[in-house]
Amino acid sequence: MTTHLRTETIERIERPWGWYETSSEVPGNKVKRICVLPGQQLSLQKHHQRAEHWVVVRGSACITVGEHQLTLGVGEHVDIAVDEVHRLANLTAEPVEIVEVQFGSYLGEDDIVRLSDDYGRA
Repeated sequence: MTTHLRTETIERIERPWGWYETSSEVPGNKVKRICVLPGQQLSLQKHHQRAEHWVVVRGSACITVGEHQLTLGVGEHVDIAVDEVHRLANLTAEPVEIVEVQFGSYLGEDDIVRLSDDYGRA
């Protein structure tokens, strides 16, 4: 049996809160790895055209979904529906990483409605 390793270069996009990498994108879904640095958080946001599924793969994530706030550890996950308000935050001293799977007919970065943002982007 022959095993083939992918040798593609994945581009890391730096943001004020950390970084993300898109590892796969096909019509209907996109897979990202997102890292949030200690003490940082993404904007409080929603999306009109996509749902998301988040799985924590490193650290302890503070996640807001609607009116609920959750603390999730490695292996734990949450679903975020289309138009549901959400945020990923890191309240710890270590980086937090999640794998995000997006589902929808449009997955562009411009489908982010920022309701609150620490970095002046709202």
